[in-house]
This record gives sequence, structure tokens and C-alpha cells, in this order.
Amino acid sequence: MTKSIMIQGTTSNAGKSIITAGLCRIFVQDGYRVAPFKSQNMALNSYITDDGLEMGRAQVVQAEAARKSPDVRMNPILLKPTSNKSSQVIVNGEVLGNMSAMEYFNYKTTLIPHIMKAFNSLAQENDIIVLEGAGSPAEINLKQQDIVNMGMARLAGAPVLIAGDIDLGGVFASLYGTYMLQDEEEKKYIKGVIINKFRGDVKILEPGLEMLENLIHVPTIGVVPYMQLQIDEEDSLSERLSNSSVQGVNIDIAVIKLPRISNFTDFNAFDYMNGAAVRYVSRAAQLKNPDLIILPGTKNTLDDLKWLRESGLEAAVLKYASEGKPVFGICGGYQMLCRKLCDPWNVEQGGEMAGLGLINAETVFEKQKIRTRVNGRFDKLSGIFAGLSGKSFEGYEIHMGITTSSAPQNHISTLTTPDGGTKVDGLCCNNVYGSYVHGLFDNEEVLNGIAKALMEGKGLTYDQEQSFDVAAHKEREYDKLADTLRKSLDMDKVYRILEEGME
Repeated sequence: MTKSIMIQGTTSNAGKSIITAGLCRIFVQDGYRVAPFKSQNMALNSYITDDGLEMGRAQVVQAEAARKSPDVRMNPILLKPTSNKSSQVIVNGEVLGNMSAMEYFNYKTTLIPHIMKAFNSLAQENDIIVLEGAGSPAEINLKQQDIVNMGMARLAGAPVLIAGDIDLGGVFASLYGTYMLQDEEEKKYIKGVIINKFRGDVKILEPGLEMLENLIHVPTIGVVPYMQLQIDEEDSLSERLSNSSVQGVNIDIAVIKLPRISNFTDFNAFDYMNGAAVRYVSRAAQLKNPDLIILPGTKNTLDDLKWLRESGLEAAVLKYASEGKPVFGICGGYQMLCRKLCDPWNVEQGGEMAGLGLINAETVFEKQKIRTRVNGRFDKLSGIFAGLSGKSFEGYEIHMGITTSSAPQNHISTLTTPDGGTKVDGLCCNNVYGSYVHGLFDNEEVLNGIAKALMEGKGLTYDQEQSFDVAAHKEREYDKLADTLRKSLDMDKVYRILEEGME
């Protein structure tokens, strides 16, 4: 019979996703068939599976840790915020529609059959399911309609471990308060607590752990140290987005921190390389003189283009490009580089808007979202990245717009889709490049080709020994995470909780 265990947190960013990933890697190392599961995820970082369905990046990371192909059943509901009060609702990997927060709140329990179908299907194929909650189960205003925290624990019959972030301060109050705000039935599901992100000597913490256990009669499963891991994070709370300066690096990459930035995990691979760093820039004064500017994806291209203009960053990017320096746009960032953007179907806000004009093309927003995995090969490129010509890559597309040009410009690449079809993607004009392909920089040849071009453009020698394998690096990081959790958690207790379940 399939066993399950659930990680919930006292707050968002308490470390639920990483602990879930680490447990997935431990269980698979111990010989079990494992799958992650999060019934509902809210994030702008998403991924397209091999069958063209959209899911949250956090469950992709957890699937990789479990040595599984990402599967939309691991995240049957994905919410992608379009504003502060509404989201695009994606069910089983396909767009259901846009809903306001209240509309979705009243609607979401009707999705329970979809959730349980996905969960039960995974349970038939695996020995262990590691579930992840969202936010905090102490949000008592949401409990009645809950489908992702204690409500999901009840549906799955999964015992719960509560993680608290000690780095924020007040972890004992957070754990105590989270426990006490559960009703008597919910408290039965909480089988342990985890102190996460601890810096210091655990012995100093031990009296507090004993007092907490005496108060809530729930054991502490472990104290996890603050970890410096290079593992993709799921949302805008990522510490990477607060990095706005770099020192002592050979390659300085500035990503424009758009208000609705999406899929910023596209650029994590650069951070993994020695001598390279990515910083996120939200003001013109922060831009300075990087080696490469990247315009990332966004959930609302037109609004973020307006912000780019009003912030002064558009003028700064145009000045930078006029000096012959490289600019790369991905997805929504690519659309911004165009001469004109049109929204005839009110996909975002309707109307037309002038783009940066660095690429002589026009983007028209369509009603249908394009979602597909792709394999590609760079065509003959001009400019600083000419060395990428002919190199192969793989990635995925998620976008609502079509970009076309009647001008004689070079397409960046030719793509092959899973159905065997081919199409051209992207455009380049001198040192300005645009592409719809997410995950482009995760490809070893592409990553190293860009690093080589940027290094040599500064008169530095690129040593082939610096060549970097992203997939191998990720595997090492997952193993490092698992090793840390094995040392920090009472795994015998975790296995007992798994075995006993909610009997």
C-alpha cells in the first residue's frame, strides 16, 4: 500500500519545497518509488511537460530529485497571478480561465475530484507520495475551503510535518501558533515539527525544543541548518531576486526585474558557473555596465512594458544596445524588444503599444496559449553570439503571442516540436536577440557558448575546463540536500510516521 507524508509550513518560504525535494531524494536513494504532489500551486515559474501540459516549477524540481520525469499529476492545479486580485487558473495542465480571488475561492472545492484523480493515479505507481502544502495551515480565513493544507492531508490520509523558518525569528511562536489554530481533528495529523534554516549551535536551541514539545506534545523531527544550495526556487520570494550587485566576477549579467517576472529560473544556470553572476535590476541606477542584459518572461507583457518605460529602464536598455552591447529577450522580454505589440482580443488589456524597437517585428496576442516542448538548433547568428550557430538545445514554450517580421532579419533557430513539425523561432539584429524558448540556457553547449563569447568580448581567455554541465550540477545539489537532511532529521522517526500513517 502506498504511504504518504506531507510537509506544511508556518509561512510561505519556510522551506517546504526544498524539504519535500530532499525527502524525495532520500526515499529514492533508499530504493523506493517516489513522487511529489502539491494539489494547488501559485507561481509564475512554470514548466511544460513532454505531453505539452503546464505545471509549477517546484514540483519539477521535486520530480528531478525523485529521479522522475515531471508529470502534471504532481501539480493538478496551478494559479498564475495576472494582477493582485486575479489569476489564470490551470487545471490538469490546461488553462481553465481567469478568475478573481473571490471567484476562485468559491469555486475551488469543485476541483477536488481532479485533485484526487491525480493523487490516486500517482499512488498506484509509487511506494511513497511526498505532499507539499502552500502558505500556512494557520490561515484560518481559508480553512473552510482548504484543498492544499490540512484539507489535502485529510483527503490523502497523510501525516503532517510542520516546518518553521528560524531565520525569520519567532519560530517557536510560529510553530506553537500554527498548531493551536488547528481544530482537534487537524491536530491529530501533525506528527512532528522541523526547525529550518538554523545558524549556530543546536545545543543552545535544545531547551526551547523541549519546552515546545511539552506545550504541543508533538516531537521535533530535526533542526535543519541554513543551506547554500543551488536548486531552483518556485516564486518571487526567492533570495536570488534580491541580488542586485556582484563583485569579483568575470561575467556580470543583469536581468530586468519586471513586476510580474515569470520563469526567472531560466537564468539560474549562469549563477552555477564559477566567475559568473546574475543580478536583478529594478531601477535604472542599478543597471550600470553589465556584460549582458536579459529581458525575462512576464505574465503581463504590456503592463510590464509600461513599467519599464516609466522606470527609466527602457531608455537605459536602449542606450546600452546603441553602444553595440548584447541584449537578450526571452518570451515576454522578446515581445518587448519588438517594434509593436497588439492585443486585439483583450488577452492582457487590449489595444496597441510601441515596443523598444530593437527588433523590427510585431507581436500579436492570441487567445490560445502555445504550450510545447521543443528541440532546436541555432541558425547562422550575427553579433557577439555568432559562435552559437549550429548548436543544439532543448526547452519549452509557454506564451499567448505570435511574433512575425517582414523585414530581412535572421531567425535565431529552427525548432522541432513533439509531433515532428518544424518552425522558426526568435530573431536577432546585430547584438539584440529574442526567443520564445524557456530553458534555453540550461543546455550545456548554449551556456558555455554564451560564457565564452562574453569572456572573449572582454579580452579574457575562456578555459574549456570551465565548461559547465547543468544536469550533473543539479544531481550533485540534490544529493547534497539529501545528505544534509539525513544528518539533520531523525529519519527513523520519519519512516515510523510513514509506516503508521493515520491509523
